[in-house]
Amino acid sequence: MSSESASIPSAADANSSGSVVAPTVISQQPASSSSSLGSSCSPRQLNNGPGDLPSELMCRPLGVVVLTGLDATYNAVHRAIWDSFSANRRPDRVPLYFKALPADHEYPKCRSKQRTSYEWYIPKGIIKGSWMKKHLQEVPALVVVFFDLDWDEPMWEERQMECATRVEVVRTSLHGRGTRVAVVLIQKNAPLPPGEDGKTAERPAALCAACELSAKSLFVLPCVDHLLGYTIRLENAFYELTQGYYYTEARRVKAHREFLNRTTHQLLFVRHAFKFAFFSELKQDTHGALKQYKVAYTHLTELRAHDTNMLEIKTIAGFINYKVCRLCFFHNTPLDAISQFRKHVDLFKNKVGCAELAFEHSAWMSKQFSIFGELFEEAIKLGLTAIQTQHPGFYYQVAANHAIARKQLCRGLCHAATAMPSSNPLEDSENLEFYGQRPWRQGHQSIDPPDPQMEKEGILALQFLESQVDHSWIIIPLLSSAVAQFKKYKSARMKRSLMVQMGEEYYHAKDYSKALTLLGRVTWDYRLERWWPLLTSILGTSLRCAYLVASIEEYVTICLEILGRFSQSIPEERTRVQMNLIRVLSNNPPEPEHGCASDAVEQARQLWKTKCNPQNTPTVFKVEMRNLVPFVECKARFSSLKCTADELITLEVCLRSSCQFPIQFSKLTLQLSNPAYNAQCVVTDGRPLSSPEGVPAIAAPEAQGDLYLMPGQVKMHQFQFAVLPEDVGRKLEISSVCLSLGDEVNARCAVLYWQGGGADAASLMNIQEVVTLTRGQPSPDRLVWDRISIQQSISILPRPAHISIKLEHQPPCLVNEYYCIKLTVTNNEEEPITQPTMSIGLQEGQDGGLEKTTGVSLDPESFLKGSCPSRLKNIPLGTMKQSNKVEKVVYIHCTQLGSRVISVRVVYNVEVKISSNSSLPPVSCTCYEEQSVSMHTILPFNVSIHLSSLKFEAIDHVSGGTPFLLMTDIKCTSPWPIMISNTTLQLSGDVRPTDTIESQVSDVCLKNEEHASECVCVQAAGHAETGLINLGSCVLEWKRNSQDESLPFVKTTLPLPEVSIQPLPLSIETEIPAFGVVRSPLLVKFTITNDTSIVQTIEGSIQASEAFMYSGHKQIFFRILPSSSQSLSYNLHPLMSGYVQLPELQLNIPHAPSMTKPVVAAMLPSHIYIKPQGKKVIST
Repeated sequence: MSSESASIPSAADANSSGSVVAPTVISQQPASSSSSLGSSCSPRQLNNGPGDLPSELMCRPLGVVVLTGLDATYNAVHRAIWDSFSANRRPDRVPLYFKALPADHEYPKCRSKQRTSYEWYIPKGIIKGSWMKKHLQEVPALVVVFFDLDWDEPMWEERQMECATRVEVVRTSLHGRGTRVAVVLIQKNAPLPPGEDGKTAERPAALCAACELSAKSLFVLPCVDHLLGYTIRLENAFYELTQGYYYTEARRVKAHREFLNRTTHQLLFVRHAFKFAFFSELKQDTHGALKQYKVAYTHLTELRAHDTNMLEIKTIAGFINYKVCRLCFFHNTPLDAISQFRKHVDLFKNKVGCAELAFEHSAWMSKQFSIFGELFEEAIKLGLTAIQTQHPGFYYQVAANHAIARKQLCRGLCHAATAMPSSNPLEDSENLEFYGQRPWRQGHQSIDPPDPQMEKEGILALQFLESQVDHSWIIIPLLSSAVAQFKKYKSARMKRSLMVQMGEEYYHAKDYSKALTLLGRVTWDYRLERWWPLLTSILGTSLRCAYLVASIEEYVTICLEILGRFSQSIPEERTRVQMNLIRVLSNNPPEPEHGCASDAVEQARQLWKTKCNPQNTPTVFKVEMRNLVPFVECKARFSSLKCTADELITLEVCLRSSCQFPIQFSKLTLQLSNPAYNAQCVVTDGRPLSSPEGVPAIAAPEAQGDLYLMPGQVKMHQFQFAVLPEDVGRKLEISSVCLSLGDEVNARCAVLYWQGGGADAASLMNIQEVVTLTRGQPSPDRLVWDRISIQQSISILPRPAHISIKLEHQPPCLVNEYYCIKLTVTNNEEEPITQPTMSIGLQEGQDGGLEKTTGVSLDPESFLKGSCPSRLKNIPLGTMKQSNKVEKVVYIHCTQLGSRVISVRVVYNVEVKISSNSSLPPVSCTCYEEQSVSMHTILPFNVSIHLSSLKFEAIDHVSGGTPFLLMTDIKCTSPWPIMISNTTLQLSGDVRPTDTIESQVSDVCLKNEEHASECVCVQAAGHAETGLINLGSCVLEWKRNSQDESLPFVKTTLPLPEVSIQPLPLSIETEIPAFGVVRSPLLVKFTITNDTSIVQTIEGSIQASEAFMYSGHKQIFFRILPSSSQSLSYNLHPLMSGYVQLPELQLNIPHAPSMTKPVVAAMLPSHIYIKPQGKKVIST
């Protein structure tokens, strides 16, 4: 961005002055490379050992830009400008490193005369120790001079001269280097558009000429808003200038290769390739840098290596390998990085160098693997995908193995180096001119050392320094990183193996508590997979740690397992451990463990002495056996899977010891699911822990027992107790078994705790633990441990009831009837039974809807008073002596079809003697007897109700005022005869009977498939609108014909059908005799009623008939007032007999179109029965 381009405004206003105060150096340090492969890094605190990388190598190289002329301390505008360049730099901004320095800052001096020939030049080393730091932080690619100057400055000439002077000062301080110089003018006002101000066109060219700058190196920064955006534009311009500088430097280095020869300048080939690659990185050409680093590595492998330069070659090889692998990961080519690292390791793994310093080679190899693991891990964090067989954990693991080898070599090589030599050959180790060289012979490249004595002293000094290193704290972080990786990629066995190594390193580092904790985390897995040799080795290390920290509980727990049946310890070791266990539980210090450091043993003795003070309170602690494989095994079992309430429960506990010699336990207790039994399951042996068998017990006589276990022999303890009433119908389980080892009153006691029936870690994991390993039947006096199974629960069943329940009833049950069931309970016990109660009703577990439709009662009258429950409970039966019977009658009322199960349960108490032990007092047992019956419910009858006209024709609607027939048909579907007491029609207000209603089927007994019918004539009230009317209901009173007369009748209410009513304006009533006689007069009268609110005009006529002669109006016109009637009378003279058709009355009603001919015909009789005349008998 030159002066001709758009100006860059500032974010704050300030008054610029002619003088500039030199600010304190404000620089932005690069960030650590461990955070991102693409970010810069800060110096890391690393060891100065072989293979360590300098911080400047691990940084991402950034172009150095020095900002001068900014007074960030006293000038707010300058401070804002500096902050916009240095603060909160996001990854998307150009990769530059900004420093604020005064204008007269002295930069590193450049060589006064560039070398044009290497003919007589002998290199002293490969890469100078200060070269990378110099180009990363000290030598800038660009120096930017900030100057407060406006285009309309009144004193332009003077200010221009001052600016040129500052630029000249900067150039002088650079000492002829090719560093680019640029000028940024800080202006108060925003610039005018090009062409409007003549000064803007003239003065920039004059300023460039005065400062000897090109137009592209002059920039303007106005002090207006949007400072950050314009700063970013400035950065882009600066970036282009730095690119040019580093490109020039790289070409200059490359040009030197023309003067080199392969005979004496092999080191320079490596150096120049490395420099070329480094400058390529500075100008952000990572692909070019990678190519040149590979060239440098190839040249390095061609060097002749010997003891004097081996360290330097391996050091530079590590540098270049790091750069190559890092750039391969950055380019997302991990396979190339892995291939390069493998080639690197294969090439140098056997180049040990000086044999007296072999530990340095192991340290260098460890560092190579750990650094590559870190690069691999960072690449994964940035999105690279690893697999279970190729991830950083393997590299951390190998690094740890090399570190372990370093420690072993140190022990073998450095034992003679007890002090630093007086000459101190390592005095200049912090100021080496070249990387990887020895301090006492810097710059020496010959095969033989210049001073053999000094060489010996230098080797001795390095050995002394190595002997002062605590290698465990180098190994432990590497193992920790490897464990984290193997855990991440789900490699459980590798993780456990490394955790064991970590525990051992913590032990060597004398951090015994951490070692004990770490080893304890993996022992369960080794038990699970039954790696007994590995477990034994881990337990040995854990035991030493527990002794050295004086952890009593851990020490006892580990001793229990070392003495276990799968321990691989030798007999002498098992004996020693058992003796120590007895000492600890007797409140005495144990003997020191083998292999412990003498100083640690002395400290441990003091700790044990404090904890074993006789004045201390006795300690009781619990040891969970489920997670161990202890030396004592326990199996608890009930003698059977179930027992009844009148039997004794037998509980057996079998114990077996696998320790080296007999051992004495003090107490055996069992905890059951019901704590009330616990007091009966205790065995106490009061003999001392170390007493031989046969010493009299000192416990109370009622609690004495033998808990002295011989190795390999099974000892069984048996407990018997009666069942408590509250446990009947439940399961009784063994909650835990506790075996006390030690004196809990006077000394120290370990309570061995087995959960459940006594299985430990080994028996829980392997079926072989419960499989019989012997053949044939054992001898009667010998218990075979493998044939003893754990049975930790027993079902306690009620005592079988000795009563009988008889049910008498007549299925099936009819809906709504009072179904009678007669029950007879007979006592078959040898003793009287007390508190017998009976429960009857629906069996539990059936459909919930049955409970609402089923009622049970002892009195049928209670059904008439309200709803009854579906089950009657606790009906007292009274005390029953032997062979007594009790009878009960129960009524069941079912209101819904379907099947249901009715159960009868009788509960009683009886005093019985325990069969297996007559000396015990009788116990009260609660007995249960239950009987159920499946009951099917059916309908007693089917009732069909239909409507007919007076002509007995089926109708689907009625008319107001017109009578019709309500016909009821009852069909018996019960297999038992049914007595119908009465039927009642409960008509609604919309209909009324035409005559008195009496039941036509009262006191009728119907058998299966028989029918009973009745017919009632009713009439619907007049309705003004069409609609449905409810006719009411029909009530049937019935019961079984065979039931007791005292039982009430069942009332079943049946709804009558709804019928559609159609209102008619007229109604017609016909008065006619039931029959007529031939040639006898017959009077017929028609009464027509007007049901409307208007006057109806009617034309009436009667049609002739062959069966009748008639007299009356053949055709008539008349009117009927509202709610009035008109009668038409006719005398008919029958001419023939039989069921003959009547003369048809036809009505024409203009104002009632609904009164059509079919409607009128339906309201009139159409036929009548005519009898012939009887013959007269003439007597003679």
